[in-house]
Amino acid sequence: MDIRPAKAADLDAILEIDSVIESTDYLHVDRGGDGVAAVSFRLERRPLREKLIAPNRLDDDTQFVLKQVLTGMDEGVALVGEHDGQVVASLLAQHRPQFETVELIDLRVDYDFRRQGIATVLLFQLIEKARENEAVRAICCATLTNNSPAANLLDKHGWELSGLDVRRRSNHDLVKENATLVWYYEIT
Repeated sequence: MDIRPAKAADLDAILEIDSVIESTDYLHVDRGGDGVAAVSFRLERRPLREKLIAPNRLDDDTQFVLKQVLTGMDEGVALVGEHDGQVVASLLAQHRPQFETVELIDLRVDYDFRRQGIATVLLFQLIEKARENEAVRAICCATLTNNSPAANLLDKHGWELSGLDVRRRSNHDLVKENATLVWYYEIT
């Protein structure tokens, strides 16, 4: 397995990574109280009603950012994991100087190559690149409550769950069990 910077020629291969999400549980959000002073949230791992199998294709905005970074039109970090000449994983991130952070936009590993440490290596590569930039205090990313494999990966490697957005995708995120979790990894 080779981890290397992505090139413009890798774009089609990155788009073809089979990054289907499979999950049998989710992080249930229990909201309590009213108003600013009394509002509270509690997360609890619960089984999904039925196994989640979601295609996890790159949306148009992420594809645009990826193209911009790969062609050098915009700054960012794009890495790929390659096995026998085939791109099987990718990571995309961009520096957000206004927040002194790096945003992890996308991390995907082909279904057939999961649980081999590829995502961990890509995360550590990003952390090292962020440490090289003195203007970066943290790396941030967002996951959905029903993507427990992503939450497990981030939690396992010391990312801190720092926030919750119950309306980022719709007005019914809590009902649909797909609220957005915000994670940070502090750069020390």
